[in-house]
Amino acid sequence: MDNRSVRGPAGIRGRLALAALLILSGSFLAHYIQTSGGSVRIRDVRFAGTGGHMMSALLYIPRSATPRTPAPAVLAVHGYFNSREAQGDFAIEFARRGYVVLALDQTGHGYSDPPAFANRFGGPDGLAYLRSLDFVDRNNIGLEGHSMGGWAVVNAAAASPDGYRAIVLEGSSTGRPFAPDGTPGFPRNLAVVFSKLDEFSQIMWGVGSATDVSSSRKLWTAFGTDQPVIPGRLYGSVEAGTGRMLYTPPGTHPMDHISSAAIGASIDWFQRTLTGGSPKSPADQVWPWREFGTLVALVGFVVLLLGTFELLLGVPYFAALAAPAPICGRQRDSRWWAALLIGTCVPAITLLPFFQIGSWLLPASAWLPQSFTNEIVTWAVLNGLVVLGLQYAPGIAHPTFNTHLWRSVVIALLTVTVGYIAVAAVDFLFNVDFRIWFIAFKPMSQTQARAFLLYLLPFAFYFIVALRALHSVLPVKTRTIAGEYVTNVVALTLGIALFLVVQYGSLVTTHQLRTFFMNDALRVIVAINFIPLLSIVAIISTFIFRRTNSYLPGALISALLVAWYAVVGQATQAP
Repeated sequence: MDNRSVRGPAGIRGRLALAALLILSGSFLAHYIQTSGGSVRIRDVRFAGTGGHMMSALLYIPRSATPRTPAPAVLAVHGYFNSREAQGDFAIEFARRGYVVLALDQTGHGYSDPPAFANRFGGPDGLAYLRSLDFVDRNNIGLEGHSMGGWAVVNAAAASPDGYRAIVLEGSSTGRPFAPDGTPGFPRNLAVVFSKLDEFSQIMWGVGSATDVSSSRKLWTAFGTDQPVIPGRLYGSVEAGTGRMLYTPPGTHPMDHISSAAIGASIDWFQRTLTGGSPKSPADQVWPWREFGTLVALVGFVVLLLGTFELLLGVPYFAALAAPAPICGRQRDSRWWAALLIGTCVPAITLLPFFQIGSWLLPASAWLPQSFTNEIVTWAVLNGLVVLGLQYAPGIAHPTFNTHLWRSVVIALLTVTVGYIAVAAVDFLFNVDFRIWFIAFKPMSQTQARAFLLYLLPFAFYFIVALRALHSVLPVKTRTIAGEYVTNVVALTLGIALFLVVQYGSLVTTHQLRTFFMNDALRVIVAINFIPLLSIVAIISTFIFRRTNSYLPGALISALLVAWYAVVGQATQAP
């Protein structure tokens, strides 16, 4: 048997043991950090909001917060496309300093009822719930929101003018059409944290680039000045509630989630404006260990999928799938390089145009309720059609695969089901998902599960076509095992990576993204997700192809994973 043969029982057990070790150790580390070693309790809460909308949040309760000794508190709200866990690093640092933290799912996000944007993003309901807790000092509440979450907390401030003491807008703003206008007295004790490369300077503050935010007349109005705002300078009076400060940390809009400077700015402002708690230096931060732990668990999740698939291959029903791919292929000639170049660049070149077509053709509806998932699906289907057409170009290889449709369907479902059970178990035991940055796998709500079933079919079409082409065209005779994996990762991700290099290279050098349509800045950020996701797809697909000589099980597993990932990470705009 050659080096493409299925591993023996000992190897499979070793892979599954490694997966368990990575998942449990990473999840425990993340849990230990976010609970401050047991001094902070985390509760998964649900409560009824305006009009009976069910709202979801994670509640961080320091041990010092009791009805006899109420603690200061912070309402923390994520931005568009994210969920309550995205504010986890902020919540960890606030809770370490003795603040109760309510990390809220906006309406239409995470486990809060759709549609997105309803009830002023859910911000007023979140503040009302936080103020209802008997262990919260109602005279010492801060509001913190990132991006669209900033609009949620500004709306909360407007709904309850005496219900909070200070507010931090991370990459966000006051003002219409989504929030009340800022004035020298509203919101109370305002800090604006706007990163130097933030992609949304125009929509937030009406300036061409983030470097010009100090000159925003909208910001001047909120700060009560007619001169450029000086970062780090205190305007107004904290005691009078008119305190104002601008922070301009390095980084981009999505990097605020994992920026020590951005998180430190929030800590600094609340320690200036709220009383109580246990003040610590803003530089004293432990959240990177939580990110490391969830990344380790995410790696373990991928290893678990591989080990589960290999274990299932030993079941008699799936024996027909176990056919190691032959060591064969072509030389890396000019046609091979051309195929690689076309295959990796076309998806990147079409990304913004196809997303825009999706926004025109597939607005959110009861059947397809997520606007940006609809755009991704449109991109996937149209690229699948392009790849399908290229399969008939002269000289394209058409090898014989070991295709067993129903066995492939069943083994894919079983493999991903095991992975889903692991995610759900870790969520239940540790209040942890499998993530790095804002890229995460977590259990689905009922609403998301229904959407998942609908989005699964177009994603399956794309991955069946794309991975069949990948394993038809790119195998070479001299490739090593490592080379096979690297080549396939490059084939699926290089074009998108170059697209992002161009976009962010332009942002660094000219302070502008190279975009065309209204929502393109959001789409560029969405494209960041493609790099880790398609890398995982390449690894899983290559692993399975080597053991089955079939693209089909890997394509179906990839479709299940990507559809799952998309629905839990995107906003649901349709009720």
